Formats: sequence, structure tokens, C-alpha cells
Amino acid sequence: MQKNNRLRKDATAKKLVGALVARFRRASGLTQHQLADEANVQPETIASIEQGRRNLVPALARVLDAILDTKGALITALEHLPETDLIPVWAEEYMDLEQEALSLSWYDNQLLPGLLQTEAYARAVFRNRVPVFSEEQIADQTANRLKRQEIMHRDNPPTISFVIWEPAVRLQLLSGEEHMEQLRHLRRCADLPGVCIQILPLSHRMHAGLDGPFILLETPDFQRVAYSETQRGSLLVSNPDEVSILAQKYAMLRAQALTPEETRALLDRLLGE
Repeated sequence: MQKNNRLRKDATAKKLVGALVARFRRASGLTQHQLADEANVQPETIASIEQGRRNLVPALARVLDAILDTKGALITALEHLPETDLIPVWAEEYMDLEQEALSLSWYDNQLLPGLLQTEAYARAVFRNRVPVFSEEQIADQTANRLKRQEIMHRDNPPTISFVIWEPAVRLQLLSGEEHMEQLRHLRRCADLPGVCIQILPLSHRMHAGLDGPFILLETPDFQRVAYSETQRGSLLVSNPDEVSILAQKYAMLRAQALTPEETRALLDRLLGE
């Protein structure tokens, strides 16, 4: 019952904000395509927001406020909505970009990337959260993570490259058969079209990613952005100089990691142990 109430409130909030965007857009004499062009987003993004199918994130709200001359009405509306979302606002903007991305370059040194996790592994990640999640929250977060993985199996998936530090592969959040199934799943993902997985060995003395995990993303309009998470938030980077630095790091990480063929061989050995 509580979950259903929360979802209804969330849907109502989305529709309310979407209706505001539509009203302000029409008052400015713009079509959805025109507004999307000025805001440097896809027309589908504007349409989804106006129809209440997608949340308006703060960064885009500020852009639309400026374009539509709304005196900050949209960002003010967001700041006063009840907190009903399953996904924090600071992560939602990235997830929207992820669904539309042409390519992803993902480095992780703590956990297996979310797009490569089995249901059992994802549950274990959320079960280890502090402060703790309820069982209902764990189920909701796990379902959302698995849904994100659909981009890897669609007809025209993005090109995705993963570099994973070996300790993250060997970390046993699960016991016995569930851990082995996660490794088998990782091995199957390594054979997916458009997916490249490379493991950075623990024995290497050269490591370009000691500052922590990050993701590089190419948008449908060929813009490059970067994303990284901290303990209490996230950072979406669009500054070309900063994105270039992370791109250089990623290029070096790929050179330091095992080749895709060597990575598959390592996973086969781990599965045989």
C-alpha cells in the first residue's frame, strides 16, 4: 500500500511539472522540437517530461527557466516537490543520458558495473547500504537497476566498453553458486555485440584509475560528458577540458588492462577454480 501511494504521488508530481513546462513552452510560442534544440536535448526528452513520463532534473529546469523566461518557476517547483522518487535527483540526470547514449566507457574499481550485475549481486549491493534499506526499497532499487540493463539487449545497443579492476571481479558479496553465476553472467556479457570488457590485473604496477571510478558518455548529438559518484552524491561533468582528462585516463586504463581475449580467458580460469 505504501509503495502504491508513493508511486501515485510520484506520477502526480511528474504530471504537474510536465504541465508547467508545456504551459510555459506554449506561452513562449515554441514547439517541442524548437525548445529541445535551444535546450540542447532530444525532442523526446521534452515530450516525455510534458507527458509526465520522465522527471525534470534540476540542471535542465534551470536551462528551461532561462529559455522560457519563467523567473525560476520550474526550479522552484522542483525544490518544493515531496521526496517520493526511488532514484535520487542527482543520479536521475545521468540515467536519462545513459538510456539515450551512443557510447559508454565505464571504469570501476569497487564493484562490478551496474549494467553487468545479476539480480542477486544487485540485491547484495543494496543490502549492504548504510543506513539500511528496507526489503521493499531493496526490491525497488534492484528492479530499477535490472531495467537499466535493457539498453544492452535492444536492437541498436550503444557501444559499451568496461574496464574493471580485478579486486572488483573477485569480491565475493555472494556465496557459492550465486558468486559463480555472477562470473558466468560477466563472461556471457563479454560476448555481447558492441560490448568490450577488460580486467585490469591486480598485479599491475601501473594504474591510471587510482582516483576512483567514472563513466564517459557520448550523447545522441555527439556531445561528451563524464559522470562519477561519491559517497553522498554525484558529479556530471560537461567541461571539455575535464572530460578530456578523464578520456586520457580511460585510454591509459584500456592500454594497461588485459585485452578482451585475455579477459575472457581469465574469467574462464576463475570459473574453473
